Amino acid sequence: MFTLLINALILGLIGGLIPGPVLAATFTEILQSGILKSMRIILWAMLTETIVALISLLAFSYMNLSESFFQGLSIVGAVILIWISTSIWKVHKIDTEEKVHFSLGKISAMIMANGVLWTFWITVCVPKAMFLSEKIAFGDYLFLLLVEIGWLISTVLVAVAFSQFRKALSNPKVVPIMFKLFALTFVYFAVDMVYKSIKFFLA
Repeated sequence: MFTLLINALILGLIGGLIPGPVLAATFTEILQSGILKSMRIILWAMLTETIVALISLLAFSYMNLSESFFQGLSIVGAVILIWISTSIWKVHKIDTEEKVHFSLGKISAMIMANGVLWTFWITVCVPKAMFLSEKIAFGDYLFLLLVEIGWLISTVLVAVAFSQFRKALSNPKVVPIMFKLFALTFVYFAVDMVYKSIKFFLA
């Protein structure tokens, strides 16, 4: 049982360190508005991911959804990432007019349509959570909580570390390059999601 609890925390810690749309959006917000404003993205992303985890638990238990569903969802997620990347690409300097606004709806859509995230919860986390629930009452929800705590810790630490370089990265000559890199990062994840989905359906 103790091993499962440690596994949950480690899964979350590693998940928060893996480059992805949430980190890219967080880094973008840090450059635009500072570390405190970026916490809004992190906390909302955590809340949305928790909803994904809860739905995954229910889906695994009652709905028996196939992986095809989540691979299809990834294609929708890729479109959302491309949409966000077009806004980021246009930023040339940090000012009020050019800021990319990460609305709560945009963040939620980005995460909810991430088929990879759903698959991760369904195939990796949920089975371990269900196993823990057999050992202790509400073990599945405890597992979920520990994964999210681990994710929050590592994501915040990475954001704080990145914010230490904000002054240098806010240089007018560096800003366009940085934001284009962020935009290309979103495009990369979009292409990767589509590629994996196509590969799955053709297999």
